[in-house]
Amino acid sequence: MRGPAAQLTVGSPTVGKYNRRVYFAYSALLFLGLALSSPWWLLEMLRHGKYRTGLRERLGAVPQRLTTATGETIWIHAVSVGEVLAVTRMVEELKATLPGWRVVVSTTTDTGQALARQRFGDSNVFYFPLDLSFSVKAYLGELQPKLLVLAESEFWPNLLHQTHKMGVPVAVVNARVSDRSLPRYLKFRSLLRGVLRDVDVFLAQSEEDAQRLVKIGAPPDRVQVGGNLKFEVKPAARPAIVDAFAEAVQRDPFGPVIVAGSTLDGEETIMLGCFQRVLQTYPAAVLVLAPRHPERFVAVEALLGASGLRWQRRSSWEDESLQQGSVFLLDTIGELASLYQFADLAFVGGSLVPKGGHNVLEAAQFGSAILVGPHTENFRDIVCIFQRAAALRVVTTDSLATTVLELLGNDAEREKLGSRAQQVMQNQQGATERTVAALLKLLTAESVAAEVSTPRPA
Repeated sequence: MRGPAAQLTVGSPTVGKYNRRVYFAYSALLFLGLALSSPWWLLEMLRHGKYRTGLRERLGAVPQRLTTATGETIWIHAVSVGEVLAVTRMVEELKATLPGWRVVVSTTTDTGQALARQRFGDSNVFYFPLDLSFSVKAYLGELQPKLLVLAESEFWPNLLHQTHKMGVPVAVVNARVSDRSLPRYLKFRSLLRGVLRDVDVFLAQSEEDAQRLVKIGAPPDRVQVGGNLKFEVKPAARPAIVDAFAEAVQRDPFGPVIVAGSTLDGEETIMLGCFQRVLQTYPAAVLVLAPRHPERFVAVEALLGASGLRWQRRSSWEDESLQQGSVFLLDTIGELASLYQFADLAFVGGSLVPKGGHNVLEAAQFGSAILVGPHTENFRDIVCIFQRAAALRVVTTDSLATTVLELLGNDAEREKLGSRAQQVMQNQQGATERTVAALLKLLTAESVAAEVSTPRPA
């Protein structure tokens, strides 16, 4: 904020009026935008079933399962699968440190919701409400949280404003500002500064993220580097597919195994072309193909049907045998991470097309040899750390097949690549402890403030 407005204090009446005008305008624009785009949302619901689940919760109808529990509450928001994975250990540490407290988790996506319910229990998980005052107030009024924790870059103005008005401390953990988001944030910096003022502490993933947070308007004295929680991803509970896959590996003469995880539109065609070249040298190879979005399973099935390759669906995999020279379509949710342990090579998708890439850590924790495309902006810092340690290979559409064949033919180099990836994971530990310590400090400060503000009997 520049000019005379920058000299106003937070508590002044003028700032209060300014805030009311700004938040009213924001809410009106958000509501108008939702109304105008409602035909598109309805079409997505009809075509793919997206956004239909949890619609009442998103509109502020607090589910009964959240209203029955007692005890002090911490509300954590994790948008999707990656954020849920990142906060899992943090949630466990908070529960262990604060016995009797309740930690509830909201998500935005259906896949994130499914994973969160699996990890934290149905009664503690719900869909994140739309950032409209009435929706946000409904949840804040029912949950009465003692702390709000937002993962990564969830700067929702109404949520932050209403939480701040209640006197509830707010933390943004694993905070980051992506290359794609930075220009947009800078454009609205004067408005964003007022929103970010409602956050008590930002725990940035890296020093660069900390600098970017200050640059877009976060108060410098509230920003610190906490480290990247995603480096401390706890392996998911062992799904049934792991035992079945392990038995098939021991019983059936096939291999090598290539796992292509979290692929996006355009990447499956590239991977299938690569796999056809692999089969010329390794006719018993198997490609595990895991599209990122469930609504694309049907489209990928059509691609496989037209490819001339043999393939199997995970959802109809009954005899628990794997065919040589086939594609195994992972058309399920929550099983990909566990299958990386069987990979001779792991390709992490969203990176051959300009979509910013996906998380390489699920593959790295098993010591898999990892390939990514050139578009990894969403995980810039993580990928840079792996690159500096020569712990992954960056490929292009043209070099993918050549690199895959090179590594499949060089066991020693492939094993070194995987071993270095696993070592990077071990070297980046400690973020959870730093984050939990900062959150507990916030809670302690809030408790002391409440005690001071409570009138004592004469």
